[in-house]
Amino acid sequence: MPQVKATVAMVSRPLTAPAIVSQTLVKVPGVAIMPGRCSSRSLRISCSCTQGIPFPDDARGSAAMELEDEEGEDSGWSQDEMDAISALFDRPMRQKPPNPRKKHRALPLPLPHKTRLPIAPAPKQQIRLAARASLSSRAPFSDRARKSPEFLIGIAREIAALPPDRDASSVLDRWARFLRKGSLSLTIRELGHMGLPDRALQTLCWAQRQPQLFPDDRVLASAVHVLARFDRLKKVESSSSSSSALEECVPTASRAVLEAMATGFVRAGKIGLTRRLLDLARINGRTLGAGVYVKLMVEAARTRDGYGLAAALVDELGDRPEITDLKPQDCTAVMKVCVKLRRFAAVESLFTWFKEFGAPTVVMYTTVIHSRCREGRHREAMALVWEMERAPQCRLLDLPAYRVIVNLCVALGDHERALRYLSRMEEDGFVPTADMYDSLIQGYEAAGRLAKCRQLVREADSAGLKLNRRLLSRLSQQIGGPHSY
Repeated sequence: MPQVKATVAMVSRPLTAPAIVSQTLVKVPGVAIMPGRCSSRSLRISCSCTQGIPFPDDARGSAAMELEDEEGEDSGWSQDEMDAISALFDRPMRQKPPNPRKKHRALPLPLPHKTRLPIAPAPKQQIRLAARASLSSRAPFSDRARKSPEFLIGIAREIAALPPDRDASSVLDRWARFLRKGSLSLTIRELGHMGLPDRALQTLCWAQRQPQLFPDDRVLASAVHVLARFDRLKKVESSSSSSSALEECVPTASRAVLEAMATGFVRAGKIGLTRRLLDLARINGRTLGAGVYVKLMVEAARTRDGYGLAAALVDELGDRPEITDLKPQDCTAVMKVCVKLRRFAAVESLFTWFKEFGAPTVVMYTTVIHSRCREGRHREAMALVWEMERAPQCRLLDLPAYRVIVNLCVALGDHERALRYLSRMEEDGFVPTADMYDSLIQGYEAAGRLAKCRQLVREADSAGLKLNRRLLSRLSQQIGGPHSY
């Protein structure tokens, strides 16, 4: 028997149910017709089968007659029927009621190592690394050795291992065919780091006898720096002819040699001789790098006796027409010296100038914040803290930055913010220091919160930190005995 699938649908030619179907139900497989709910206009049947539905003959005749009678009538849907169908779709869907027992878990705090973006190398660095990796294996050994730090430092170690009665030329002769101009500058500096100025002088004398290696300002500057650092420039440092020797040297020496000599004198602690060298360079119209002035300034500001020289160097550095060669670390060093000299306006001016050319570092921000705290401008210092936290290059703060920020929060009376910075500091992998706890305890003591002071003392003791004895004795008197913690 063929399967019949009948559904209520709209077809191109409507088939009106006969009167006999509406009065006496005809059993059609797959179609359910409810009495009283179908009309001659609303019932339409489409059959998907190869044979027709077996209606009785009288029903077929009645259907044919009614079809002819109702051809001219309107076969559309009435307004009541459309409203009834639309009401079925307007009924709202049943929503699942919320479960009161289900608790929403709070999102975890972001981890610093996951929120910070990794620092990718610059494109130029990538190109250099790729070129070095591809060409290093095909280059001859002499080209690879003349700039290889491992090879040049290895020569310095061989020279250092020689017995005292042997000269450095016994090692250098074996590697002479692999050396080029400028190669021995790293060897001489390494001998200086080892504390062997005599071996560095022997290396310079051997290089002077090699026509393919000398003259070379890089080798000469490295040797002069090592000799000046270890007080081996006897002709320049002799008391009788120091001025005449410097006057003869300054006009003819190269800038690299003069800067190496000045930095060597600074490392040796000869501030007066370095100052004399800078004066002669200015008289002869020789311009030295700003880094030399910064090194001398920092060395002079170590003691109070050198504050006058440091202030003069700050003014001299400010009078220069351009200081674009000032590195970020040198700029930060000048700011620290100005904070010692209480020249806070110079710190702000230098900070504003540097922001026009580059992005300040965490150390520079910390120095300016400390300067504003020393000046008493705590609100402006906190505004700079927020600016530093928004800077992309300052995503990770260091220990001095946290120390300055905690002291600033205590000075503002915002102790809860200081505690939050301590927690953030521990999340970043740093351990709070004793002076941070001292500052916090003093702030809570001034606010009269002795219970919080007792809690902080216990935390510091559990961390193995030694707090200020005077602070602990004062707290013990206020709380009521040394065992009250």
